[in-house]
Amino acid sequence: MRILLSNDDGYFAPGLAVLAATLSQHGHDITVVAPERDRSGASNSLTLDRPLMVRTTPSGLHYVNGTPTDCVHLAVTGLLPELPQMVISGINLGANMGDDTVYSGTVAAATEGFLLGIPSVAVSLANMRDEHFQTAADFVAGLAQRFASRAFPEQVLLNVNVPDLPADQIQGVEVTRLGRRHKAQDMVRTVNPRNQTLYWVGAAGAAQDAGPGTDFHAVAQGRISITPLQLDLTRYNQMSVVEDWLKP
Repeated sequence: MRILLSNDDGYFAPGLAVLAATLSQHGHDITVVAPERDRSGASNSLTLDRPLMVRTTPSGLHYVNGTPTDCVHLAVTGLLPELPQMVISGINLGANMGDDTVYSGTVAAATEGFLLGIPSVAVSLANMRDEHFQTAADFVAGLAQRFASRAFPEQVLLNVNVPDLPADQIQGVEVTRLGRRHKAQDMVRTVNPRNQTLYWVGAAGAAQDAGPGTDFHAVAQGRISITPLQLDLTRYNQMSVVEDWLKP
């Protein structure tokens, strides 16, 4: 199976290396096109104000001076000689659950594959200690095998979050919905040595909607969370409300 790998942590990220090695061991044809540096939080941004450059490492990894979305877009629209049969983004260092998916470059790279008509998966390790990337890589390799042997019946975009645990401690797999977080924490103001004021975006808020059925709950219980995502942002049940509001 031809698989395009990308991420938002950069082409040098350990999660990407573990995933590429594991998928290759299962006989898949792997191509990596990833950002040249960490682009976490880049969301679905596409670079339109300047040309992009693609460089290749001695080991054959391609890296781009752009966003995760740029990487997948370039790969699928002409960089690669053949279209990939699957796009996988990750393994991200840190969870992408609930509201995180709106900002996540990891999810954005998979989303771009989905928009271009390719089955796509975003995968994240739900911890910042990166102790068990192999657990996530082995699970994703199993998903790839399933896609190869049993085509999904419709276009699909999956968001996968894996607890940072040894494989034998994973408590199963759960298909979930996205949870929600509280309001983000306040921004942080600092002053540099030149007496200039600098601002850091505050940390994400704690989980608010994190009950049974959510990605937050599944991961907290030691289960792998799989959330199918959609991109139609239309709030259909409010269309008539807007129409009434617009009436003279």
